[in-house]
Amino acid sequence: MIDPMWAVVLGVCLFTIGLWGAVTRKNAIIVLMCIEIILNAVNLNFVAAAAQHGDVTGWVYTVFAIAIAAAEVAIGLAIFLSFYGHNETISLDEMELLKH
Repeated sequence: MIDPMWAVVLGVCLFTIGLWGAVTRKNAIIVLMCIEIILNAVNLNFVAAAAQHGDVTGWVYTVFAIAIAAAEVAIGLAIFLSFYGHNETISLDEMELLKH
């Protein structure tokens, strides 16, 4: 069996990559994918903690987090498609126009 510490290290690396991508990118779809990478890194850490402690709670949290992530993606894509229909771009710089 793989040591759960390796899964935690992988989760931290994925979280860092996702956070860097979400902060530096301008395309809304790429930012949404980076947020999904962050959520999957958290899920991986939940599962690693559950494996380390022999508890099922981490698996339950992971199932709920996956369900919430699916809803987030569906709502985010609907917003981006609506914005693209009106402005023909999904650049986050252009979305600042929604504030006015």
